[in-house]
Amino acid sequence: MRREEPAGLTEVLKGLPPDRPVLIAGPTASGKSALASAVVRSAGGVIVNADALQVYDGWRILTARPGARDEAALPHALYGHVPAEAAYSVGDWLRDLAPILSGNLRPVIVGGTGLYFSALTEGLAEIPPTPPEIRAQGDCLPLAALVAGLDPCTAARIDLKNRARVQRAWEVLKATGRPLADWQSDTAPPRLPLAETRALVLRPEVDWLRARIEARFAAMLAEGALDEARAMRHRWNPAHQSARAIGAAELIAHLEGRMTLDEAQTAAVIATRQYAKRQRTWFRNRMADWQAVPLP
Repeated sequence: MRREEPAGLTEVLKGLPPDRPVLIAGPTASGKSALASAVVRSAGGVIVNADALQVYDGWRILTARPGARDEAALPHALYGHVPAEAAYSVGDWLRDLAPILSGNLRPVIVGGTGLYFSALTEGLAEIPPTPPEIRAQGDCLPLAALVAGLDPCTAARIDLKNRARVQRAWEVLKATGRPLADWQSDTAPPRLPLAETRALVLRPEVDWLRARIEARFAAMLAEGALDEARAMRHRWNPAHQSARAIGAAELIAHLEGRMTLDEAQTAAVIATRQYAKRQRTWFRNRMADWQAVPLP
């Protein structure tokens, strides 16, 4: 997919110190991957993925993963290295990131998964892995039942409309007998303290971003997203984490005759806008100490 760097970022690039890791967070379709590429082209480094869906080997187009040409042109890491059928946690990501942080190339870490960035710069509780049977139980429960099974302290800390976050908290309590909030109180030191980085968070104007989201999904279809869905259909399982790629369920529904392509496109664009709104809320609440970059 062609990466278009949003206008007005020249001064941001000039102000980046060459000896510090760079963190770039932003909502989907805001141009953060293009900015990361510009940083590495101008000052060197390795572009490191901080998006929970771009780690998977499927859905390259739908998750806006860098294309093969992008990856050949500049160093990239932690993209598409996890099988689509596998579970992958923020703890897994931190472990995969560790050798990159101690490597010779300056990391430019970019993505839209706020939890990855907070775990990196604030620390992460070392919670035991969830047994598969408990995860399977959680997969079968409706969101309301998962919410009802949370302790009050954890429920007050998380977005109760975000099924992935709610189910994770439910699984931790079910598997360990200890609330997620308690585990988080025993947080390990951060792998990369915020003060040792240059941290940027893109803050796009809402109407501008909405238009980019709509145009990007149309571009994804033009670039073969439907063919990608057709190729991934035999691996499709809505319980997989990789199935949360926005547009995947809608395109599968179209291939199975449950939606027209226009209906699938409209539903995917709406879902993307809703996701971007949740991201903006997270960044506003959790990244007050980051340098805000207004867009456009």
